[in-house]
Amino acid sequence: MEDFLKSIDNENRKEDSFVVLELMKKITGTEPSMWGPSMIGFGSYHYKYASGREGDWFLTGFSPRKQSLTLYTMSGFKKYDEILKRLGKYKTGKSCLYIHKLENIEIQVLEELITASVEFLKSRN
Repeated sequence: MEDFLKSIDNENRKEDSFVVLELMKKITGTEPSMWGPSMIGFGSYHYKYASGREGDWFLTGFSPRKQSLTLYTMSGFKKYDEILKRLGKYKTGKSCLYIHKLENIEIQVLEELITASVEFLKSRN
């Protein structure tokens, strides 16, 4: 995994990835693992949709994509929108947070968001 992160060409993205790696280790208390060729995940949970589709996924994780650092968090918990208002400059997708540079966000607020997301997922299982 460290070899994967060290292979990132964009120096800022590489540095930001190591910061997020340590932050997620601290929050989850787990060691990371690779999920596919480019995603780093922490912990796991089992999900099952009403359709019957089910599987396993990580509690939180990230991927240093070319265009942005993609963080995988769960939305839908009570303080989600309020936390995002304080985060800084980012974009969102379904359960994804896209950050161009960590310097554009409030790292303490990011820690709060990831912590709340992980706690939300743990409470559902």
